[in-house]
Amino acid sequence: MQYSPPSFFKQGPPAWIRLMFFVFLALVMLVADTRMRALDAVREAVSVVLYPFQRVMLLPRDGVQYVAEFFEVNSSVQQEIELMRRQRIEMAQVTTQAAQLAAENAQLRRLLGASERVPAPAALVQVLYESRDPFSRRLIIDKGSHHGILAGMPVIDDGGVVGQVVRTTPMTSEVALLTDRVQSIPIQVLRNGLRGITHGGEIAGRLGLRFMAADADIQVGDTLVTSGLDGIYPEGLPVATVESVERDAGSGFARILCKPVAGLDRYRHFLVLQTVEAQDVEAQAAGPSRNESSLPSP
Repeated sequence: MQYSPPSFFKQGPPAWIRLMFFVFLALVMLVADTRMRALDAVREAVSVVLYPFQRVMLLPRDGVQYVAEFFEVNSSVQQEIELMRRQRIEMAQVTTQAAQLAAENAQLRRLLGASERVPAPAALVQVLYESRDPFSRRLIIDKGSHHGILAGMPVIDDGGVVGQVVRTTPMTSEVALLTDRVQSIPIQVLRNGLRGITHGGEIAGRLGLRFMAADADIQVGDTLVTSGLDGIYPEGLPVATVESVERDAGSGFARILCKPVAGLDRYRHFLVLQTVEAQDVEAQAAGPSRNESSLPSP
């Protein structure tokens, strides 16, 4: 079976004549467009007509570029946010450290003034850590017997009495805060000189003033200072202020709670008072060794 083109395509002049016609037409249009710019209006009209189709054809490319730019910008923004957060945290740490150093410097200056007011040599100590015993209030400080610290020496800050050294090692010491249950301090009321003894362990963070008569002249807000009768704490060191007074006429005694004036839980630096009595104990402990070294050898 032979195939031939439809009769529609067999009409008109031969193909080579049509080719020559269209070649000539193209050359004429090129010359006219180059010399007379005759086709500019046609070109503009065609571009206007084809513009929507061009935009539609470019949509996939623009979509891919938009998605790529979105993820790139999002990644850049996330990195900037992380950088800003890190800088904010670092600045907060620097600010906190600066404030802490300023507070420590202020407290050290106050301690210097307190050491000048106390008629006893004092050693500046720093808290290393707090004892983990939940039934006691103890601090471990960074100086011990090698630095002249002995058991029994009182510990103070710029506000008042902090506690007492209860155990020493060559390089560290253990301090029992005045709110510890084993601590008792002879005091007197600054307003009228009434004497008593404070005890720790009554309530967390508070002192108890035991065995005071129900009609004792003591009021809320009274300041308690050391009486100096025990020979350990110098006289006149602030200890606490009276916070509550409950008078029980039936038992004949008053239940008195006091708030310490020292910064027990706020500061890291304290003063250990090397009182005369403690120095005497040190001298007595060192005396036999010196005497034994002075004996003639057999």
